[in-house]
Amino acid sequence: MVLTTNAGDRPLITVLGASGFVGSAVTAALARRHCHVRAVARRPNVAIQPGPAVVEKCAADLSDTAQLVHALKDSDAVIHLLLNDGGWRAAESDPDSERLNVGVMRALLEELAARDGRRGPALVLYAGAASQIGVPPDGPIDGSEPDEPESVYDRQKLAAERLLKEASAAGVVKGVSLRLATVFGPGLGPRARDRGVVTAMVRRALAGEPLTMWHDGSVRRDLIYIDDVARSFLAALDHSGALAGRHWLVGAGGNEPLGRVFSMIAESVAARTGRPPVPVTPVAPPDDAPHTDFKSLTLDPSRFRKVTGWEAAVALPEALDRTVAGLAANR
Repeated sequence: MVLTTNAGDRPLITVLGASGFVGSAVTAALARRHCHVRAVARRPNVAIQPGPAVVEKCAADLSDTAQLVHALKDSDAVIHLLLNDGGWRAAESDPDSERLNVGVMRALLEELAARDGRRGPALVLYAGAASQIGVPPDGPIDGSEPDEPESVYDRQKLAAERLLKEASAAGVVKGVSLRLATVFGPGLGPRARDRGVVTAMVRRALAGEPLTMWHDGSVRRDLIYIDDVARSFLAALDHSGALAGRHWLVGAGGNEPLGRVFSMIAESVAARTGRPPVPVTPVAPPDDAPHTDFKSLTLDPSRFRKVTGWEAAVALPEALDRTVAGLAANR
C-alpha cells in the first residue's frame, strides 16, 4: 500500500472505490479542482488527466481494516463509492457482500470516531440507491417515502446508510447519502465498466443482436449520465453543511419508457455503424425476475437541486450517443 503525505493546505478528499464506474468519474472530476485527491482501490489504475489537483493513488484492500485505516489518514472528506464485484446481483449469493457493502462503512465510521476531535468531524459522502425504497409507488419519488427494501443489495445499502445517518446525528461525521437513479455511460477504463441495462443493450446492438425486454416497453426509468452524477458529488462537497444528516435523490428527472430508450439505442448504433437498427423485441421473463423490474421508478430531484443548484445537464439522446461512441471505440 502506497501513501503520500498531504499536500500543503489543500483539503484531502479520499475516494474509496476510485477504480469503479462511478468512482473513476468522480475522481476525474475532482482532479480538475484545487484539492488533494487520494484515489483508493484494490488496483487504482484509472487514468487521470493532469489538472489543478494533487492526485495520489493508494492500493488497498478495503475489507482489511488496517489498510482501510491507513487509507483514511488525515482525510478531510471521504467519498464512499465502494461496491462488491458483480454489483447488486452478486449480493444475492455472495456471503462477502455484506462485509463490503456494510462492514466497510462500519469500520470507516469507527475509525473516524476515534480521531482527534480537534480536527472536527470529517465529511462522508455515500453513494446510495433510489431502489432502497423497495417497490416504488406510482409516480415520481421525492425522498420522503418509507424504506421497505426487497433485495439483499438494497437492504445492505440501507443498513450502511443508516449507520452513516446515526454517526452524523451523533456528531462523529457529517454524513450525506446521495441515492442515485439508474446511472449509465461508457466508463473510463477496463475496471470502470458499467454493468447496467443501458450499456448492456448498447453492447448487444453493436454486436448486431436484438434488444430484448421482459415487458411491453412501458416501464419507465430515470436514467442519468455518469458525468452528471460526478458533478452531483462535487455539488454535495460544496453544500455539505446544508445536506448533512439526510439522504437526497439524484436523478435526471426523466421518465422515458424503456421501450423507447432501447429504440433510441438501436437508432444511435445504426447511425454510427451504417447498419439497419437492430429489432427491439419483448420476451418472456425468467422465473426469478424481481417484480420491481416491472414497476416504473422515476425521481423528483428538486430537493437536492434547491439546496445545491445542481441539475442534470446531459440530455438523454446526447448521453446515449456518447455512450455508444465510447463503447464502440473500446470494443
